[in-house]
Amino acid sequence: LGLPSVPVPSDNPMTAEKIALGKQLYFDGRLSADNKVSCASCHDPAKGFSNGEQFATGVEGKKGGRNSPTVINTAYGVLQFWDGRAKSLEDQALGPIQNPIEMNMTLDAVIKKLNGIDGYKSQFKKVFGTDGATAEGIAKAIAAYERTVISGNAPYDRSKAGDKSALSEAAQRGQKLFFGKAHCSACHAGPNFTDNSFQDRKS
Repeated sequence: LGLPSVPVPSDNPMTAEKIALGKQLYFDGRLSADNKVSCASCHDPAKGFSNGEQFATGVEGKKGGRNSPTVINTAYGVLQFWDGRAKSLEDQALGPIQNPIEMNMTLDAVIKKLNGIDGYKSQFKKVFGTDGATAEGIAKAIAAYERTVISGNAPYDRSKAGDKSALSEAAQRGQKLFFGKAHCSACHAGPNFTDNSFQDRKS
């Protein structure tokens, strides 16, 4: 409730098997150089699919320059990463793997590692028809899983749908300010409360 259908690219249709593979990859520390850092290390479901800290921590305890943005509802994002440099979840998925601070792997190295695991090799063949893992397959599988991480049916959504008891009186006053005098909704608009823009975005 409150969210439109998840946009899915035509070249990466959602299947149960692909989502399961993507979820497995998302939680697997073996995608990193020290076999300890997974996507979930920085985008932790227990912390709102973020990291709950000022900075993200990667391999060997290295600290990044920013915290980890949430994965929740990124399926609706027009651009990905804090600076918007990736145009899709597929484009985003391989970045942290190759980042020297985050997971510190080359794509060749992570593909070789995954193809040394019989289960992964057979899963990629079943899902993508390839002879084992590929960079494209890794990106598509992780992106497919991330498209399932959505949050709707919030009190606001129920209120919009007609449930007058969904929001407290204080929340209703806040809503009036948000959409009125405070002008918050000038930037925080739509079902995901964002304008999907970046200060330094080039036209």
